[in-house]
Amino acid sequence: MNIVVDSGNTYAKVGWFSGENLIRYKTRLSFDELLEVIRESPGDNILFSSVGRSAEDFRQALQLNVPILNLDYTTPVPVEKKYDTPQTLGADRIAAAVGAMSVLPQQDLVIIDMGSCITYDFLNSRAQFEGGLISPGMRMRFKAMHSFTQRLPLIEPGEIPALIGKSTKHAMESGVLNGLIAEINGIVDAYKELSPSCQVVLCGGDAAFFESHLKPPIFVIPELVLIGLNRILLYNVSLQKK
Repeated sequence: MNIVVDSGNTYAKVGWFSGENLIRYKTRLSFDELLEVIRESPGDNILFSSVGRSAEDFRQALQLNVPILNLDYTTPVPVEKKYDTPQTLGADRIAAAVGAMSVLPQQDLVIIDMGSCITYDFLNSRAQFEGGLISPGMRMRFKAMHSFTQRLPLIEPGEIPALIGKSTKHAMESGVLNGLIAEINGIVDAYKELSPSCQVVLCGGDAAFFESHLKPPIFVIPELVLIGLNRILLYNVSLQKK
């Protein structure tokens, strides 16, 4: 059993894998909760990916005699990075690309990850990560309108509204949610001009808001990052055995 950890700025997500099969996962965990659930069900290997906490801190806090691989820009991955600044490339972007390649091999892929920010990345059929776009996420847009104005409220997103807003709240919801639908469809159309046969893969916590409102065909794989992290872990374990 292998364990992969995706630790963000606020919460962590963890998945348990048997080979390439995701057995179970837990999300929105505090650091202490993360440690507790791993101690309850430890694995043979752990991959740790974090935006703000070191692997050494995690290792010392966990206190388990289990090999821990830290994912950073020097970690071997089964894709080629065609990126000018690989040291700045987020581990979640690479993990999502590797996950998408595992599910849809040997195809041009557009990977859309809808989290705090939205990333639109392109992986070609030769397993080369070309790069992509980064855009403000849904909640970030709502928070920005509230934070940078005097009177606009802070809105919790709900259903996709009608296009024409009949109140300030409705207009803000339409601007963010319908605006994002137009953005995503427009960027996908632009990618399809570059690669007409490309497949689109959607993941991330906010994907559920939009999946039924986007132009098909789109593959929705919520736990794509965990799948990619596990594939990276398996790749590194295989390298160690050579």
